[in-house]
Amino acid sequence: VVDTAPKFARGWSPRRRLVAMAVVAGIVVGAVAVFDRRDSGPPDSPPGSWTMVVHEGLGAWVDAYDWTVELGGKEPTVDVEDIEAMADSGVQTVYLQTSHSRSARDVMEPERLDELIDAAHANGMHVVAWYLPTLADLGADLRRLEAAAALRVDGLGVDIESTTVENVIDRNRRLVELSRSLREAVPAGRPIAAITLSAVHVEVVNPAYWPDYPWAELAMTFDVMMPMAYWSIRQGELRDGGRYVAENIDRIRASTGDPDIPIHVIGGIADDVTNAELRAMVAAIQVRGAIGGSLYDWRTSQPTHWLTLAPLAELRAG
Repeated sequence: VVDTAPKFARGWSPRRRLVAMAVVAGIVVGAVAVFDRRDSGPPDSPPGSWTMVVHEGLGAWVDAYDWTVELGGKEPTVDVEDIEAMADSGVQTVYLQTSHSRSARDVMEPERLDELIDAAHANGMHVVAWYLPTLADLGADLRRLEAAAALRVDGLGVDIESTTVENVIDRNRRLVELSRSLREAVPAGRPIAAITLSAVHVEVVNPAYWPDYPWAELAMTFDVMMPMAYWSIRQGELRDGGRYVAENIDRIRASTGDPDIPIHVIGGIADDVTNAELRAMVAAIQVRGAIGGSLYDWRTSQPTHWLTLAPLAELRAG
């Protein structure tokens, strides 16, 4: 039997599938109107573009392996239909990787990328572009980040996890230099996000992985910290969504010396988390006053995950 339901609805109950199909039917009708409007330009960004609003509330993550042909194959696993499903699931911001160190292009597959961005905006969601610099070539890293910021997006994030530069002192120096150069390149008043390693990882689990991770220096340059708090890859007591998220928030505030620094927690990894763990993540974010949370990543998530994370949407002001 061939399952004709859209990708995001497969595995749902019959009742919810009917609702999903009705939503898709409405989206198809709406898509015609969106297409008709393209003569006058792409959809406008929702209010709050390039402000801290984009990092408040509930977010979802998409990497270049999921949406590009170059890295993901002839049929990417995330497409416009998935963007529409995110909106239906209550997602407020899509974090979208715009290039990769394996690609020769500063912005990968721009036409396909524009379609995803336009779909997000047409469905009332913000888009934050992100890139993972290797720090081996600061000129290339900066160029790609500037290219990402120049897209029709609503924010920019820097994924700070590469250990390509083996010498830690040199790596930290390069990271601080790149961060400052980026801050000078991005117009004043536009917030940029630091997508950081887990503070628990670098301070407790494996301090030798990245000694002296430059939290304080990053806090002086970036406007929001986004720790990759992936409890699903931990063991023992740390494999706890609530505890791991809470400890990451506490440690980042202590390490930056700023108890009020804005923090948006990235939970995951989605294919190995439970709804109970996600509820604990939500509670930790709420109790500790973080500004938002998200799940890595959309492709590996389940519909019930987004129902569980739905309370995070209330963290967005207004």
